Amino acid sequence: MHLAALTVSTSQKKSKVTRLTRNGIIFKTIIKAIQQKKGENIVSLDLRKIPEAVADFFIICEATSNTQIKAISDAVETEVKKKCLEIPFRHEGKAGAHWVLIDYVNIVVHVFHPETRKFYRLEEMWGDGNMQEHND
Repeated sequence: MHLAALTVSTSQKKSKVTRLTRNGIIFKTIIKAIQQKKGENIVSLDLRKIPEAVADFFIICEATSNTQIKAISDAVETEVKKKCLEIPFRHEGKAGAHWVLIDYVNIVVHVFHPETRKFYRLEEMWGDGNMQEHND
């Protein structure tokens, strides 16, 4: 029996790692989806310089009704899947619709009722992150 020798090419190019930014397509797609469903008080927190951060970015917004919270979260998932071919790693809170979390690993989207947002104060908790507003 003859075994062919395996050859491994060491000259293969290393894949380029694209760093996630606010100019990235997934980031812009999420913001646009929120804006189209009339999400309010939209902010992003750049958490990349915080060692204990669970993601590179949080995108936070609020909506005045459970129906609007569901519409925003559904729009984010639909648009990101369509334009970026990404599905969330997980999502939480759709049943109660007071705080829906959509986790894309590097970007976590939070859609809140105003009262729930005030209670959890994510912007204060992650205040070391660079905050930017995204309102029309």
